[in-house]
Amino acid sequence: MSEEATPAEAPKGQIEFPCEKCGGIMKFAPTSQGVTCVYCGHEMKVPQSDEDVEELDLAEFMAHAQEQEDMLEEALVTCSACGAETTFDPEVRSGECPFCGTPIVAEAHTNRVIRPKSLLPFAVAKQDGLALFKAWVRSRWFAPSKLKHAADDASRSKLNGIYVPHWTYDANTISHYTGERGDDYWETQHYTTTENGKTVHKTRQVRKTRWHRVSGTVYQMFDDILVLASESLPTAYAEKLEPWDLENLVPFEEKYLAGFRTERYQISLERGFERACSVMDDAIRQSIEHDIGGDHQRIHSVRTRRQNLTFKHILLPIWISAYRYQGKPYRFMINARTGEVQGERPWSVWKILGAVLGVVAVGVGIWYMAH
Repeated sequence: MSEEATPAEAPKGQIEFPCEKCGGIMKFAPTSQGVTCVYCGHEMKVPQSDEDVEELDLAEFMAHAQEQEDMLEEALVTCSACGAETTFDPEVRSGECPFCGTPIVAEAHTNRVIRPKSLLPFAVAKQDGLALFKAWVRSRWFAPSKLKHAADDASRSKLNGIYVPHWTYDANTISHYTGERGDDYWETQHYTTTENGKTVHKTRQVRKTRWHRVSGTVYQMFDDILVLASESLPTAYAEKLEPWDLENLVPFEEKYLAGFRTERYQISLERGFERACSVMDDAIRQSIEHDIGGDHQRIHSVRTRRQNLTFKHILLPIWISAYRYQGKPYRFMINARTGEVQGERPWSVWKILGAVLGVVAVGVGIWYMAH
């Protein structure tokens, strides 16, 4: 490196690792699954761990959370518009929220949070993410004609790599239930009706249900129930980014974060468990209905005992951008493992109206030709 040259600076709020060759900034490269210096190009592999991804005992952790070694302090900044808390340099006084594009003017603050235990590294590179987004925009029916240009301009400059927090929960459940089983049977019913002015006698088959009381027990094992721990993303779109290849989770290593930002969880461990229990309860009811059998089922009571409760705090990678069209913000996000694209988009009223009028015109033409 020449004396006049200076190392490149890392984008605001991203984890920094100095290059061992020139002192520049290293970034994680999805294509090589290593870190690369943005200044001199020096590459270094991320150390691979032979350790299993650790599950933590939920009850034990919640009882002694403040005493845990699995806590850390992070410098974070909060967006006043969407509430997202993301990593930020303490010295930075301004920036832009990666979730909604709102300007942020604030000092970073520190919070004590649960340390992530594992993550899925970025596998989709930024340029590939841009190509996926452009294809997604082109495939939107009834989108305004100028949307492509507006989205292209925004995505080139504002596509952010974010690690989004999630919880996973495991449990073994034992559920005792009471209810009723309904079995259908058919009865022959006699009736009279009028045909051609005459009264006639007929028969018909009528379906009825015979109910009887039942009770029983179902056992289920739940592994890695995934709960989004962010309130910054539209839940409907975030859930459509699934499935995630959680079988490929790797133990947490900060070098995977190089060049990206991370969001702090907004859904607490306790609230996340409540949501996981709701998912479990839905699955348990389906198992009970299957256990009852018959043609119909009624569930009167369910008592569930949950055992062997464990959890993980994990980070999942997405590319995200907020773009504006006619003054209104829209967001899109990309699963940085599979390339699945989800997002908000505007609609062209004129295109929709034209399509409706076209359908009406075709219908009128067919009617005219038939008459």
